[in-house]
Amino acid sequence: MARVLQEVSTEIQKCIDDCWECHSVCLDAIDYCVRKGGAHAEPSHIRLLQDCAAICRTSADFMLRHSDFHGRVCEICAEICEECADDCEEFEHDPAMKSCAEVCRRCAESCRQMAQA
Repeated sequence: MARVLQEVSTEIQKCIDDCWECHSVCLDAIDYCVRKGGAHAEPSHIRLLQDCAAICRTSADFMLRHSDFHGRVCEICAEICEECADDCEEFEHDPAMKSCAEVCRRCAESCRQMAQA
């Protein structure tokens, strides 16, 4: 059975890519933080990384499916990504957390643009 694929705009594809990258980076950060221990492994920090990874996966899924609700999902995704970036930046001298924060901020910006589109 033939299936007609809808074309994805460049802006949406960039946001999808940013969401997948953020999802992956947050999952890696969870593993890193658990191994590092101490403040890195605080339950609230791990939970925020988990939330960020999950909403990024969901946001990408909604965009891939051309859901009518993708803008609203992107809006909450941007909010959670910003929170996660702020939290990761608390570890000022940790390059892994700084990198995670940068990816989260990039995803937040892409999602913010999708939410306003």
